[in-house]
Amino acid sequence: MISASMTALLDAQRSAFMAARPEDVSVRRDRLLRLKALLKDEGDALARAMSHDFGHRSHEQSLLTDIMPANSALNYALKHLRRLTRPERRRATFPLGLIGGRAEVRHEPKGVVGIVSPWNFPVVLAIGPLAQALAAGNRAMLKPSEFTPETSALLARAVASRFAPEELAIVTGGAEIGQVFCALPFDHLLFTGATAIGRHVARAAAENLVPVTLELGGKSPTIVGKGADVARAAERIAIGKMMNAGQICLAPDYLLVPADRQDAIVGAVAAAAALLYPRVLDNDDYTSIVNARHRDRLQGLIDDAVGKGAAATVVNPGHEDFAASNGHKLPLTILTGVDDTMAVMQEEIFGPVLPVLTYRRIDEAIDYVNAHDRPLGLYYFGNDADERERVLGRTISGGVTVNDVVMHIAMEDLPFGGIGPSGMGAYHGPEGFRTFSHARAVYHQPRWDIAALAGLKPPYGKATRATLARGLK
Repeated sequence: MISASMTALLDAQRSAFMAARPEDVSVRRDRLLRLKALLKDEGDALARAMSHDFGHRSHEQSLLTDIMPANSALNYALKHLRRLTRPERRRATFPLGLIGGRAEVRHEPKGVVGIVSPWNFPVVLAIGPLAQALAAGNRAMLKPSEFTPETSALLARAVASRFAPEELAIVTGGAEIGQVFCALPFDHLLFTGATAIGRHVARAAAENLVPVTLELGGKSPTIVGKGADVARAAERIAIGKMMNAGQICLAPDYLLVPADRQDAIVGAVAAAAALLYPRVLDNDDYTSIVNARHRDRLQGLIDDAVGKGAAATVVNPGHEDFAASNGHKLPLTILTGVDDTMAVMQEEIFGPVLPVLTYRRIDEAIDYVNAHDRPLGLYYFGNDADERERVLGRTISGGVTVNDVVMHIAMEDLPFGGIGPSGMGAYHGPEGFRTFSHARAVYHQPRWDIAALAGLKPPYGKATRATLARGLK
């Protein structure tokens, strides 16, 4: 029954898509403007819903990290819509180009795009890819996370009041609904979430040969160079690690620091975190861990590391009693003396736990990164251009931020995506528009008898030999 209703919705969207072809760009613009109006009208309510779903989430943070960047994604799509939809001229092959042949690429909509969005940023990671899918001329079905049910329900009501279901529809529900959703024969499927689940999504999509974009996670390293400004680096690392309580796919997962500066860097990160959040439990600026299960998992990572010999620095400047709290907030814990036998160095952390590794030469840090799965993000702090280029030239990651963390995702004109276990494909920027488009090759043949002029049809003779001589040079 569940499968039948979703299949019927997909069929309705595909039928409407085909019946409306070709749609004017003004129709796409109208859909994007309706989404912008949704954010304007419901932004505060969505922020309140996110706080309820998390147990507590900073209202300002939700506006800064979900509502504002979702609006930016829509603004980008609206600003560049005409340029992105314009046919792209290509050079016609010799000798056809000399006698009037014309070649072009038309970036056309694929049809119906399925989007599976996660709980950690439940608005922007739904609206961001949706903006580009609609800009590319597609219809869309969205499956938001069941771990943020109030946000998902509000988003579903808001969309249903502004869009016909054959344009855009939201499907809510748990893991069973998600499995059925990912098995539908979409024209493209985008999934944002954990790497392990991404593998299942790719298998399900493969059954219908559905192209996929997988935005996954991984352990994003932060390399602090020997000449880095420690105080500046520490503050930016603390901001990136503690925003959303570290529940960010791009959060700095672990630090690689010079051995002789470890104590100074750990102390500076702890001091920066204490200034940002002098209290945690009753601090409206600090977000809760999303649920008890995830909080217990994070505490388990800390306990496992300490049990295997790591030292833990708990940043608790207010001396608060977290054990007595009935909430799920967790302070920043910095771990030193870690190694790869510890679970915290094997799993994506997704919380306010920060392991620290040391190196003596920069090549040791590079080798460590390269010995592990390719990360979604990589961060380098330092002012040595040669060292920076050595790090960037010898490592591979989805994206990079230099002298800060996470910020490359905020650059709307840059592609955002992973590589290998951290994902495949990208959105944002023109790359995102093309992700949800089919690059359709179109060749216009002139009125001349090209086959005869180029010696392409029998009987082969002088013209054929001339073409071969030119083509086989």
